[in-house]
Amino acid sequence: MHISARYDAMPLSAIENLPALLETKPGLAGLNVTIPYKEAVIPYLHEIDEVVAVTGACNCIAIRNGYRKGYNTDVVGFEQSLIPLLAGHHSRALVLGTGGSSRAVRYVLSQLGIPFTQVSREAAPGCITWEHLTADIVARHRLIVNTTPVGMYPDIEAILPLPWDALTDHHLLYDLIYNPEETTFLREGRLRGAVIKNGFEMLQIQAEASWDIWTQPH
Repeated sequence: MHISARYDAMPLSAIENLPALLETKPGLAGLNVTIPYKEAVIPYLHEIDEVVAVTGACNCIAIRNGYRKGYNTDVVGFEQSLIPLLAGHHSRALVLGTGGSSRAVRYVLSQLGIPFTQVSREAAPGCITWEHLTADIVARHRLIVNTTPVGMYPDIEAILPLPWDALTDHHLLYDLIYNPEETTFLREGRLRGAVIKNGFEMLQIQAEASWDIWTQPH
């Protein structure tokens, strides 16, 4: 099927450069937003949908006559790719990282009624540090979602500081990264019998949701 459209990469060195970019691209129907700008882009939008309002993160922008509305299609991508893998023992989750991508993950887990604990460099309510991530905590949280860029191409051998031997065949490890296909995070889980899932299907689903947004009637 031929699609009369183009999808180009438009890297920005700073989010403050977005208005200037948009001035040079008057025909844009929309944009996808990647890390690290999913939160920082919101002040540059005229309107946000209810999911962006709750999550505080935007990865999809629709543009109509210069009017910019923000959406979060990561939510539908993560949810639809996760649900078929869930079993009854995936009753508690660890969310690794606290960036913009983690917001969609937290939103979905809340909607599914799965309590979660975040892990990051700094402690906060509901968030522990890597130093406090014990084998017992990992053993009790059988769904673990990596939202950090650790292990992403080109630094594919970077590895998270998890107590790996606490993983079992009852664990489900989900990595939002899709390049490489198997990160060090997923490899360590596979070697211990865990179910593993990378972010490629999530990428596809969110892309289709973005396309539906951009092509809906004005």
